Amino acid sequence: MNMWQSFSRVILLSIATALLHGSGVAQEIPDALLEDEHVREEFGVNKFTTPSIRKIFEDLQTLRPLPYDEMKRPMPEETPQDRTELALTVGLLLADGFFAVEAEQFFDLEPVGRSLLQHAKVLGSGTRISSHMKSMLEKGARSDWDELKKELARTQKDVEKEMVLIRDVDAANLISLGGWLRAFEIGCAASLNPYNPEKAQTLARPEVIEYFVLNLETLEPPIQKNEIVQRIRKDLEVIQKKVDLPKQEILSEGEVQELRVMVEELVDMTYGSQRLIVSNGGGKPATETGEKPTTVKPAATGGVISGEVPE
Repeated sequence: MNMWQSFSRVILLSIATALLHGSGVAQEIPDALLEDEHVREEFGVNKFTTPSIRKIFEDLQTLRPLPYDEMKRPMPEETPQDRTELALTVGLLLADGFFAVEAEQFFDLEPVGRSLLQHAKVLGSGTRISSHMKSMLEKGARSDWDELKKELARTQKDVEKEMVLIRDVDAANLISLGGWLRAFEIGCAASLNPYNPEKAQTLARPEVIEYFVLNLETLEPPIQKNEIVQRIRKDLEVIQKKVDLPKQEILSEGEVQELRVMVEELVDMTYGSQRLIVSNGGGKPATETGEKPTTVKPAATGGVISGEVPE
């Protein structure tokens, strides 16, 4: 890296840090959410970055097998026009990409990618997303799951860079929040059916939730007034208290069920689409209660094997 590249990076980081921490209170990201390689290569010793969705999903590896069929969602029916909700939805879609990869569901990658591209175009980073889609489909066709995770992580970081360049760091942080919400929803479901205390223990990460709660306070005032953001902040504060347990205590089955219902409602109101199987709030799929589940016919995918990338 030459002198001018170094100088430009310092200037960019200074701008980004000022934008992110305009309140004067910097929120340090918990180590469990940091992608060390990203921090080292992109930002040196600085901690200006947002939590890696790949890092968040690494926790879910201990919860396998993941309830993919139960937790799979159809893609959002509409693209939000509100930028705050749009950024949250991009995070949810990136998380769904990681979810499909973790469950090794190759044929679901294209519809996720297409929806992600559609939302990213409106957000202002469609070009960067498009550049990753062909690579993702090619890696998926080879069942190269580890490389797919890396490609998705690079996709998130490229979107973040675009948001920083257009001085919209709030959007980058909302993307990570959306990804965490979806991962936490999946984690709750994976800890139930049947209830597993060891899996439930991985949900008790109050420092992670505290980071997102405090980070919401750094958002621009108009964003903080957004109805969905206000609801997320209110519920995260409740969730933080619920998972902040004394040592050697573990979330009970009933407590995990309560957490699942709360986070499902947050994801539902953000995603704007019905889930394929609606949980009954008791931690069991509706099919196990004798009730007929609410279903939505998934859209046909097509074109996956061809590696076709939408314009």
